[in-house]
Amino acid sequence: MDKNRRIELWVGCFVLGAILAILVMVFKVANVTSIGPSDSYTLKANFDNIGNLKVRSPVKVGGVVVGRVSDISLDTEQYIPVVSMTIGRQFGQYPETSSAQILTSGLIGEQYISLVPGFSMDGIAMLDNNDFVEDTKSALVLEDLIGQMLYSVKGSDSDKK
Repeated sequence: MDKNRRIELWVGCFVLGAILAILVMVFKVANVTSIGPSDSYTLKANFDNIGNLKVRSPVKVGGVVVGRVSDISLDTEQYIPVVSMTIGRQFGQYPETSSAQILTSGLIGEQYISLVPGFSMDGIAMLDNNDFVEDTKSALVLEDLIGQMLYSVKGSDSDKK
């Protein structure tokens, strides 16, 4: 009996370790950085086209991740996408002259928001919770560019005839 108990204990430890390893892997894949409330604020931005941007996409300043996209909705009056970004307070606040643009990592990689800090002078306020970033540049959609190129090439061929 004593030998069976020892084997059962080792099997139990192995199963527990496997469950913990799977949990760690799930949190890594889901990109969960912290559990519980964190000190952050929300910025919003209107874009004409968000391309393939998704909730939880990174928000970067100079390549450093400072936040995540927390919500994507549609303004039903103007029919334009509204993107909400959660920014960590440890990265500071940004002047209201800042801009946001949707970029792509590599040629066909994931899309992210690049937040470009604006200039700061006397009289220029800092963006705070639920403020809008006014200066935005929409996503560059590869399919649209290819379509425009094909259309312009076809148009130039018909001009030659």
